[in-house]
Amino acid sequence: MADGEVYFEFVQVGQQMRVAAIDAATGIEVIVITPVIATKYHMQQMALAKLRKKLGATPQEEPRRLF
Repeated sequence: MADGEVYFEFVQVGQQMRVAAIDAATGIEVIVITPVIATKYHMQQMALAKLRKKLGATPQEEPRRLF
């Protein structure tokens, strides 16, 4: 994900905000829960950081068995 388009969805659940970040190119979605008093910018940054981490993660190879 270089600088692709990201969609954000905000849903308030009690005193918390459920923030979804969705990569437009791949459709991969992550969700973070933040305090409702956090700024929208901080909520987006938290979700974006988690999305970037998920998109940058590569599947781990299973360790080779010697026996």
